[in-house]
Amino acid sequence: MPRVKSLSSNSQGGPHFKILRANGFEVEMALPDVDLSQEDKVISALRGCQASVAGSEPYSRRVIESLPDLRVIARSGVGFDAVDVAACDDAEVVVTTTPGVNHHAVAEHTIGLLMGVALGFPELDRKVRQGWWQRQLRPRVMGATLGIVGLGRIGRAVATRAVGLGMNVIAFEPYPDLEFVDQWKVELLQFDELLARADYVSLHLPMSAESRHLFNADSLAKMKEGSVLINTARGPLVDEAALCEALKTGALRAAALDVFEVEPLSLTSPLLKLDNVLTSGHVAGLDTQSYEDGFKMVAETIVDLHN
Repeated sequence: MPRVKSLSSNSQGGPHFKILRANGFEVEMALPDVDLSQEDKVISALRGCQASVAGSEPYSRRVIESLPDLRVIARSGVGFDAVDVAACDDAEVVVTTTPGVNHHAVAEHTIGLLMGVALGFPELDRKVRQGWWQRQLRPRVMGATLGIVGLGRIGRAVATRAVGLGMNVIAFEPYPDLEFVDQWKVELLQFDELLARADYVSLHLPMSAESRHLFNADSLAKMKEGSVLINTARGPLVDEAALCEALKTGALRAAALDVFEVEPLSLTSPLLKLDNVLTSGHVAGLDTQSYEDGFKMVAETIVDLHN
């Protein structure tokens, strides 16, 4: 009986357990107190398994080469930057993701962060709890310009919602869907032009060697004064030290971050000392529908590959 281990911390009780067991797989969940950020722990957890329902744990060459039975790494999500794909190719391990299941969840979370920052949360809530009662003028979102960096499936889902809010949408995308751009009246710009014009900049790029620290001291300095950076894509797209400096000086009004360079975010991070930073814990793609659809696709993919 082929063995599958679910290492994703979000997967407890997901539909993949029932589907896989119904198709003859032995399925179990990794122990919750195991630190799966450590390669040795990943190797130990997956020893003897043919497939992994993967979370964000590392699949380095050492991990792959230490697991000769492993044939499939199946992620519920669209990123696989924790996976050494070349090592998987060499070992004939298939790496899969679940495209098309979470873009609406990410888009809604992105707009939620944007509106939160625009309206002054969580600061307003904290001050009311402290007995501080003062009204403050803030710029209206309708009529503001949203710059989307990366107009793929998620970026497009954000764009349609922003248009619905009455925002002007501009985008940087080397390979745009021109039919979508025309339909939703999205203005395509070069990267530096977008930074100079956008009141809000939202990141929707994959992580790669080329995109790492795309937002650094130089690019942050090119952003419109008083603008807001939103990142629901990948933490290493942003140089956090440079972002902190831009936020401290007031060059940027605020930042809204769901992802970070190192996760979970350390409680000693300078970002947490800034009142103009709104955070969440890498949950942008997670709602009830994406959860069900994602783990269902994971299970069906493993079954199809085994057959």
